Amino acid sequence: MKLSTADMSQRRQVMLKAAYRLFSQRNIASVTMAQIAAETGYTLRSLQRYFKAKDELVIETATWAWDRFMEDNRKNRKKAEETSAAEDYAFFLDSFLTLYRGHADLLRFNQFFNVYVRAERLGERQLSPYQGMMDALRERFRAVFAKGQVDGTLKSGVSEEEMFSVTLHIMLAAVTRYAVGLVYQSRLEPEEELVILRDMLYNRYAAQ
Repeated sequence: MKLSTADMSQRRQVMLKAAYRLFSQRNIASVTMAQIAAETGYTLRSLQRYFKAKDELVIETATWAWDRFMEDNRKNRKKAEETSAAEDYAFFLDSFLTLYRGHADLLRFNQFFNVYVRAERLGERQLSPYQGMMDALRERFRAVFAKGQVDGTLKSGVSEEEMFSVTLHIMLAAVTRYAVGLVYQSRLEPEEELVILRDMLYNRYAAQ
């Protein structure tokens, strides 16, 4: 029996969710397509009709997981015309705290994903769906940066590349390390330290 477009889409979602559950629990290299098929309740042949190779499934899963988080997170953002660029930047920073508070599984998955991509030496063509999602994030940040140059709430003399790269890499690395427990014990609670880091970056780039 031929499946409808809606049924095919639903089955694809089941497969992505199953892959995500397994990929976020342990090293992606150790997860097999057969294990993912078993998790879905479908056959391996059915899984391979949608995802011909594991690399394709890994990249699609990463793109799907991050798209889902960013779509949900955007619902909490005020309309651009109601905020200053500094407020938009503060929301961007707070998004990392949202990740830490409620999405430790995504942070674990992302760590495993980065290791897998490097180990398998996946190329630009293979990573294009994932890179497209990241490029969309970059474009949204570019709009915030441009807005800041107009309304004066972000510091001038700082490049967009620096602001985006430093913020993304420092905050993502920090919340990931705290989420997976790769930090030394401290007298402060993890979230207190993350808030301090968030405030330091805000003070670096927001006009005072």
